[in-house]
Order: sequence, then structure tokens, then C-alpha cells
Amino acid sequence: MRLGGRIQASIEVLDDILGRRTPATLALRDWGKANRYAGSKDRSVIGNIVHDALRNKSSIAWRMNSETSRSLALGTVVFLWGIEIDQLEEDFESDKFAPSNLTRDEKKYLSGSIDIGGAPLWVQGNVPEWLWPAFENNFADEALNEAIALTQRPPLDVRVNGIKSDISNAREALSSFSAMPMAISPSGLRMTVEDKHGRLPNVQVEEIFQTGGIEIQDEGSQIVSALMNAKPGEKILDYCAGGGGKSLAIASEMNNEGAVYAFDIDKRRLAPLYQRAMRAGAEIIDVRNPPVTSLNDLKGKMDKVLIDAPCTGVGTWRRKPDAKWRLSEEALERRNKEQKTVLDGAQEFVRTGGLLFYVTCSMLAEENEAQVYAFLEENKSFELLSAGEVWEEKFGTNAPKPWSEDGLTVTLTPASTNTDGFFFAVMEKVK
Repeated sequence: MRLGGRIQASIEVLDDILGRRTPATLALRDWGKANRYAGSKDRSVIGNIVHDALRNKSSIAWRMNSETSRSLALGTVVFLWGIEIDQLEEDFESDKFAPSNLTRDEKKYLSGSIDIGGAPLWVQGNVPEWLWPAFENNFADEALNEAIALTQRPPLDVRVNGIKSDISNAREALSSFSAMPMAISPSGLRMTVEDKHGRLPNVQVEEIFQTGGIEIQDEGSQIVSALMNAKPGEKILDYCAGGGGKSLAIASEMNNEGAVYAFDIDKRRLAPLYQRAMRAGAEIIDVRNPPVTSLNDLKGKMDKVLIDAPCTGVGTWRRKPDAKWRLSEEALERRNKEQKTVLDGAQEFVRTGGLLFYVTCSMLAEENEAQVYAFLEENKSFELLSAGEVWEEKFGTNAPKPWSEDGLTVTLTPASTNTDGFFFAVMEKVK
């Protein structure tokens, strides 16, 4: 396919995502199935156009004076990819699969007749308008920088599984992808692609992945797992385990000694963990399926309990940009209620002297600090400890620093730590 055909395909996919609210992953998959003639490179470029358009949706729409899928796709390749208008016109005229010729208005807007500097900050930052006050509340003068960082393409991060491999061997196995050690996580490798048309490698077909030597996991997720400072022999409950990424990281930190209980209220989310744990050799993981009564024997006995709470996923917008345009105030309210529920439920499994960890992949104070302080107000047997001190002990003083509103909790962000957005707090049960 030529550029024109790829742009037309991107427009069709964006129509599906924005018009029918189809998740981007499914919309791209469905288009690929319906158009078998498209090669892997074609699908990669189409996916890049679609995701870049969604990451920068409001700013492109402002500059194009239009929110149509066509305007978003055209604005993406010109504003973000640097393709010349003359090249587009030439390609559209000679490619029967290309969109219709550019209109006079489109050429005017693509030439930069509208200055993005005059747009509201929520437009410049590509954040839903209703959510911008929360961004400003959390990040003050840095709100725009934090928002813009969420529009950048993410890298591919993998965690080296210490049960089966080490950084040196894993880096050699991934040398063809130029895997590099991470700036913060000592057990991670990162791969990037600079070319706008390029795609990240599919490491899941590599031997080191198939044999359990690595797991795909964003550096932020690796960091919050490491901040738990899991020790061999401990008993740890992962209360909202999902697919088990953090359970696997914790088991590796514990050198397969002790017990990691992985629970989730949704049995379907837990299902992949069985195979993942087998591949990783994580023999200490004990998967507990719902209902929550399956955990009755663990009450008051856990050294550490991890809550990876359900949240809006604001911190993952680089990877799932379509999600931010589906997010609503009602969804945030639902998540807040769910967060309170899991905090109330998980705390009863912590032994006296044990630790309760609260984690989200959100960057909103409503889901983070607000939930922790409300919980502490209602549960006087818990005290908030300093995650910042643990950070320096674990990663040193020279590593990039996360946000901290109170000097105790920490918030990782793409701008501050070059990771997905994550919040981390640790509380001790003192009585």
C-alpha cells in the first residue's frame, strides 16, 4: 500500500473507534481481517497513524478546525510526521485507494493557519476538557508538560525474570532489538523505535520470552513492584492481581521462596496467570479464584498486601489513547467507589506489623492521595509510611525522581520518570 491508501485505511479505523466507540485494538484487528491484502508494514503504519491521531486528538482537531476522522488522519501525517502537503496531493491523485483530493480549507489548515498556542490548555495537552481541572490541581504549573508527555509514543519494556535469567543474558538474547538497561528499574530492559513508520519488536516469539526469561512489563509497573521490597520467605497477597504481572515480579524478587497469593474478583482476568506462572517458573504463586471467601484462611496473616486498584487508567494513555476519550465523570465516580471497596476489603488480611500497599495506574489525586487519606481517617490502626525513603534506598539518589505531593506517597509519570503513570503508597498496620 502507498501512503494514500494507508491514510484512507486509518480514516476508516478512526471512524470505527470514534463513531462506534470500538476499542482501538479491536478496530485495527477487524480492519486487518477484512483487508487481507495489507501487509505487516502496512498494518504497522496504519496503527501508528491511528494511535498518534488519538493521542493528539484535541490539538489536531483545533488546528484543522474539524473533528472528523479524515481531519485527524491528515493532521497527524502533516503536523506530527512532517509529510509535505504537495506530497499528499501528488499521492492522492495517483493512488486509487487514497482519500479524495484535499479541499481548499484543508490545505489552508494543514499549512498552519491556526496557531495551537492560542488554544485552551486542555486542547494543547490533549486532555478531555472536563478532566483538565484535575490535572491542574495535581501538577500545577507542570500540568501541560505532564499532559503532553502522555501524548508521546511509549517504548517496549520487559522485566528480566531472575528465576530463569539475568540482565546480561536477556540483553544478549534481545541484542537485535537494541535492548538497553533502564534508568530506574534494575531488572528491566527497554526497546524504542525512532522511525514514525516503525513498529516495536514482537518479543513474544523470541525464545527467551517463550522459556520465561522475560515478561513484558512497563518500567513503572516494575518499579512499584520493587518498592514493595519483597523478601524471601514472606507471605504476600496480591489482592487485585489481574493477569498477574506484579505477582510474577514479586515472586522473582523473593527468589521463589515464600508464598504469593494472587486473587482477583474477575476470574477471567486471572486466567492467563496459570500459564504465565508456569512459564516463569514462579512456583510460589497460589492463584485464588473468586469469591473472596477463598481467602478466609489468610485473614490477619499476610506480611504484605498489594492493592493494584481498579482505576481510570490515566497513566496508560500513551499505550491506550482511545481510553481517554471514552472516560467520563460517571466512570471516575464508579472507580472511586470500587477503590474504597477494595481498600476496605484488603486491609483485613494484613497482620499486625504488616504492610498494605495501594497502587493505581492513574495520575489523578481523586484516585490516589484522596483515597489513601480517607482510608487512614477511617482506619486508625494503619499509618502512612514514606515511600520516598524506600525509593532512595532501592534506586539511589541519582535516579529520576517521581512526583510527591506530601513527601510520603509517590506518583510516577511519563514526564518525571519516563514511565507509565503510577501512584504508590505504603501503610503499616500498627495495632
